[in-house]
Order: sequence, then structure tokens, then C-alpha cells
Amino acid sequence: MRALRLFLITVVVAVLLAGTAYGAGRAYRHLGDESASSSPTRSGEPAPESTPTPSPSTAPSETPSPVEPAAAAKPVAVLEPGAKGEKVRELQHRLFQMAWLPETTTGTYDATTKEAVAGFQGKRGLKETGVVDKRTWTRLVAMTKTPTHDQKFNVLEPGPALLASGSSGDSVRDAQARLKQIAWLFGDVTGTYDAKTVAAVKGFQAKRAIPVTGEIDQRTMDRLTSMTRTPTDGEKHNKAPSTGSGTNAPLDPRCATGRALCVDKSSSTVRWVVDGKVQATYAARFGSDELPTREGAFSVLRKSRDHVSTIYHTSMPLAMFFSGGQAVHYSPDFAAHGYDGNSHGCVNVRDYNGMVWLFDQVNVGDKVIVYWS
Repeated sequence: MRALRLFLITVVVAVLLAGTAYGAGRAYRHLGDESASSSPTRSGEPAPESTPTPSPSTAPSETPSPVEPAAAAKPVAVLEPGAKGEKVRELQHRLFQMAWLPETTTGTYDATTKEAVAGFQGKRGLKETGVVDKRTWTRLVAMTKTPTHDQKFNVLEPGPALLASGSSGDSVRDAQARLKQIAWLFGDVTGTYDAKTVAAVKGFQAKRAIPVTGEIDQRTMDRLTSMTRTPTDGEKHNKAPSTGSGTNAPLDPRCATGRALCVDKSSSTVRWVVDGKVQATYAARFGSDELPTREGAFSVLRKSRDHVSTIYHTSMPLAMFFSGGQAVHYSPDFAAHGYDGNSHGCVNVRDYNGMVWLFDQVNVGDKVIVYWS
């Protein structure tokens, strides 16, 4: 019995030792495999390739599903209509440098500024939104100089005088003739920069927010030139034109046939012409250099007897529209103040009774010819 127990104990111990040895061998081989897979290959030995077989659930589809393209981001506005402040003043002065706006800034992104921005965009192949996005701003900044504080806030300094009291010669005659064209100087052209010329230049400068000196600097000369045409020799030497002036000024050939409102900027008149014959003539005034009356051949688009401007909230009685918001109409301001003012681009007539009659004569579709004779 004792021998049997000893034999059984020996067998159990042997089995336990064998099992322990087998487990230790498995663990050793497992650790060796992990070490081999995580260690870099030796130089010159390619890493073993393994090509797993994809299961049906993970195998890629033969036709990949299309990827939706990202929606184009809407341009972010840097400045837009309605904005106010110094940034708008900077925009306006930069547009002035590009000849899209007058020099004087307002700090308000109004309709005129929007129109200037759209014009700048169209000229450079940008979308004409009238809103300054990043692309428009970048292009404008690249083409202009950063305005100074004084430039942004209309603190203007006069430049060196080109013509001043005591000057004389043909250049003075030219300036005087131009001042006569826009009704700032009356009487003969003398060729001498006298007291009357100084007073006329001061009035012209004050009206356009140019430093009032009575001397013509480059800024004043540029503005005067932009508002006028090159004077003839007759204008500079007080010679009566052979073709006549005022009611005798020549008609534009386009007015010679049919029914036409002939608007002559040279004689400051509106003439109602039927088949080449003048039926009535009225004194007229026009837009400023900032908002000029457009020239060319148009037609009456619509009529409004008791019109009120939706932009300027001013009365425009007996309005006959021919180009956008521009119209021939009676002007109570013109009747009261004469040529001292300007329109916002319309053709102002001061004869109310005459305009009542004319309004009833003109039909939608009749010609409107705006020209210099």
C-alpha cells in the first residue's frame, strides 16, 4: 500500500511538472513573436508582406459613392451700403483717387458710393454688387495710397497757385471763359486776373468744398476743367459766335426730325421741337460735376405730374423721365435762386406755366437729345 501511494504521488508530480514546462514554452514563443513584429527590420531586409483577405462586410465596393462638393462660401462683406464711419471715409477717398468719387468724403455708404463701387468692380472684371468684399478691397488698396487723416476728414490744404491776382495771358483767358460757361463770371474775358475773377474763383471753390483762396491751384483747375469744355477762340476774345447763342443756338441734327426735347447745355435751354421747328424755349440748369446730366440721345420713358423724389425727398413737378432717375421737370428752387444751385442730374426748368403746357404736349416715346451746341 505504501508503495502504491508513493507511486501515485510520483505520477502526479510528474504530470504537474510537464504541464508547467509546456505553459512556459508557449509563453516564451508568444513573447518572441510580438518582439519580432514590433522591431524594425534590419538594413537590407524587406519587411514581410501580409495580404489579409477582406471579408464580405469590409471589402470595398467596386463603385465608390460620390463625395458631395463643398458649397462655395459666400463672399464676406468688408463694407456695404448703410455703413458709416472712418472706414467708409477711407473707401471714399480711395475711390476718389481712382476718379470714381469727388474728393470730399461723407463717411456714409450711400447710393452714390454703392454706384462708384459697382463701377470700380465692373472695370476690373469683378462682380458688380456695389458691396465691398475682401477681393474688391484688396484690389482697391493695391491701386491706391492710404489716405491721411486730413484727407479722410476733408481738411484740405491749398496747393501752390497756378493763377492768382495779377496773373495775365491766355491761361487766364481760358480760366475766365470756363468760369463764364458755368455762370460764375459775367462780362468780358479780359485776360487779367482781376478782383472779379478772384471773387468768381472763391465762389466756385466754396461751392465745391475746395479751400477758398481765390487763387487757382491744381485742385481748383482740375475741378473747373472737368466741369467745362475747352473754350473757343471767340469765347476767349469776346467774339460773338456766328451761329448765334441762347434761343438762336444751333439745333442738334438729331432734333431736326420728329418730336424732340432738345436740351442744349451750351445755351442752358430746353427747346420743344416738332419736325425741325422750335415750338417753345425754356431756360434750364443741369446737374453738378458730381452728378452730371447725362448727354446723348434718349426718349421719354414715363411722365409724373406730381412727382416726389424717393431718394432726395424733393418735389419734381411735371417730371418727364428720360434716363433712369433723370428727368426734365419744373424746379421751384431754380425759380427762386436761379443758376446759383444745381440739380441732382435732372434738367431743371423754372417757368411753371410753360412746363404745364409742355407736359401736356410731350408724349412717352418722344426724343430727348442732350448735347453741347
